[in-house]
Amino acid sequence: MPRLMPDTGPQRVLALSNLVFTVGSGLYLTAGVLYFTEAVRLPAGQVGLGLAAAGLFSLAVAVAVGHLADRRGARGVYAATLVVQTPATAAFLWADGFWPFVLVVSVATAAKAAGTAARAPLIRHYGGDRPQEFRAYLRAVTNVGVSVGALGAGWAVQIGTATSYRLLVAGLSVSCAASALVLLALPPVAPAPAAGGGPRRVALRDRPYLLLTALDGVMAVQFKVLTVAVPLWLVGATAAPRWLVSGTMLTCTVIVVAFQVRASRGVDSPAAGGRAYRRAGVAFLLSCALIPLAAGVPGWVAAVVLLGAVVVHTVGELWHAAAGFEVSFALAPERATGQYLGVFGLGAGLAEAFGPGLLIWLCIDWGRPGWYILGALFAVTGLAAPPAVRWARRRQAAVGQGRVLVAAGS
Repeated sequence: MPRLMPDTGPQRVLALSNLVFTVGSGLYLTAGVLYFTEAVRLPAGQVGLGLAAAGLFSLAVAVAVGHLADRRGARGVYAATLVVQTPATAAFLWADGFWPFVLVVSVATAAKAAGTAARAPLIRHYGGDRPQEFRAYLRAVTNVGVSVGALGAGWAVQIGTATSYRLLVAGLSVSCAASALVLLALPPVAPAPAAGGGPRRVALRDRPYLLLTALDGVMAVQFKVLTVAVPLWLVGATAAPRWLVSGTMLTCTVIVVAFQVRASRGVDSPAAGGRAYRRAGVAFLLSCALIPLAAGVPGWVAAVVLLGAVVVHTVGELWHAAAGFEVSFALAPERATGQYLGVFGLGAGLAEAFGPGLLIWLCIDWGRPGWYILGALFAVTGLAAPPAVRWARRRQAAVGQGRVLVAAGS
């Protein structure tokens, strides 16, 4: 198990702020779509379209806000994103049509993505010698918070009234405000010095880093496997009991909370990150080969197969997350951490927007062959990561050598 409390006061403030925020996120992640379909009465197709539009809008905002956090100070910018989320999420209560829904969910989603980018310089500054390991700790805390929120969401869904769903939305808004208040105890971080000369959006010109962003985005589709593809496959194609949908998520959560920090300790260099991507691709290939075997067998056999596949998938998820933490931080210059991490989030943002549709088309509409194709896609992506990391390291070394020569000449 990871340690219960971080080493320093600022780390504890960040962890507590993250925990408070993710309890609200757990409410929304578990039942947010149901709020709009059951309480607001929007068609599911419109909800999916609106969420995709919001995801695309958030991509550009994250990069811009990450750059702003570098230049203006990360604590204030990060707190501002939480402040924006507070009324934006509360406005869900008045989104009584498609276009109001698109407007408020776009603002809320963009503010959340921007907050992830703005928080990155804080993690690097207060994360000690290994900010990647502290980021892994925060991911474990995130899973604890989401699990607590999911319990509240389960109550709202079980009651099933408009009032219970509105309380769910109110809880999300309150968690954003409370998280921002907790940040007041965090010492501010001085803005990073601007680089003399050169383009402002350096991350968008770093081709190896962009390639790694794209590869991580393809791999990030795996986060939707357990929340989209597996539940639909379990209910529609297997004889496994339906309550196992919750069992699969609980299994994943427990493994992540217990082992994410430990998995990240061994991924302590960009080269190790590339190898972790490769191992993750193999694990996802194996899990995607196992899941189709749950169809056409007795219910207890299907349950055993699915739980085994989820364990294998979650091991791959540990490696994938550890790899992303390492390469995204280690290959980003400290003066542009927010900007680089905002760019790196583009891949996950695209996976968030288009992953569910891709998984439904491949794994549910196409069926068993689609699972095998998905697994092969993950494996090939993992194999491509180590060469991409080596290219990024060569560029990083060349840029560093160029700065030394410029400094010597001046």
